[in-house]
Amino acid sequence: MTDTSIRRQQTDESRASRTETTETEETGTVCPECSGNLVADSEHGETVCTDCGLVVEEDNVDRGPEWRAFDSKEKDEKSRVGAPTTNMMHDQGLSTNIGWQNKDAYGRQLSSSQRQKMQRLRTWNERFRTRDSKERNLKQALGEIDRMASALGLPKNVRETASVIYRRALAEDLLPGRSIEGVSTASLYAAARQAGTPRSLDEVTNVSRVERDEIARTYRYVVRELNLEIQPADPVSYVPRFASELGISDEAERRARQLLETAKQQGLHSGKSPVGLAAAAVYAASLLANEKVTQNEVSDVANISEVTIRNRYHELLEAEQPV
Repeated sequence: MTDTSIRRQQTDESRASRTETTETEETGTVCPECSGNLVADSEHGETVCTDCGLVVEEDNVDRGPEWRAFDSKEKDEKSRVGAPTTNMMHDQGLSTNIGWQNKDAYGRQLSSSQRQKMQRLRTWNERFRTRDSKERNLKQALGEIDRMASALGLPKNVRETASVIYRRALAEDLLPGRSIEGVSTASLYAAARQAGTPRSLDEVTNVSRVERDEIARTYRYVVRELNLEIQPADPVSYVPRFASELGISDEAERRARQLLETAKQQGLHSGKSPVGLAAAAVYAASLLANEKVTQNEVSDVANISEVTIRNRYHELLEAEQPV
């Protein structure tokens, strides 16, 4: 190998070394003294250089658990985490509760004096959790929303949305002059429609503690003041629930959807109750599929009168017939 080749090879190696050093320095993993590699010493909480031993950082924060585990089973037993935050609780689930079991950590019953002491602690804990009128208001309203949502079979996302709507109404002072139950019911009704799992006003009224007119009036007020974007209820969204409760086949359910789509194309749904249209479509589809479902059964499931079902049923069949 000639001298020229040797010098060229040395130059290339030097250039490659400088490039590697520069890239390493940009990532912040090199020693500022000797450009050696840095490693984190978790036992001592330090970052040191493996080449010259320089301590670059000390008192590092250990973000891992304070316990050690030597196998996966032990890790699963020791790992723990608090409940996730949720808008369905007035304090978003960040506070603690004192259990009502009256037992110690070993499962033994508490003595009489200890039970009295724990009862006093529970009382004061509840008082501290709701320190002002707004928190007490919110606690009562969210309890109402959860109760009604459970009775209506609404999923968790609807409850979360209803809780957010009520919090907004409380923050913007929409409650003066209106009952807590009325605003919480209106929030749940709006959340169900926003989520695409609507319930009729009559169904919501059956599980609420306020009258139908107050719910409708409060709902319009909340939607207007909070500028909520809520589309008109689609009759098709009621069909799966009605079909499931009546136990009709998938073919009948598909036929009901087709009847409603045809009716919407011809504009028959304008100005009519979506619940009534859905109930009539389910009844008509069951007849077309040769399944025995009475108007009385559909009326009980949809909470709609049989007269409404008969009227809408004839309209849907007429719309389906070719001109």
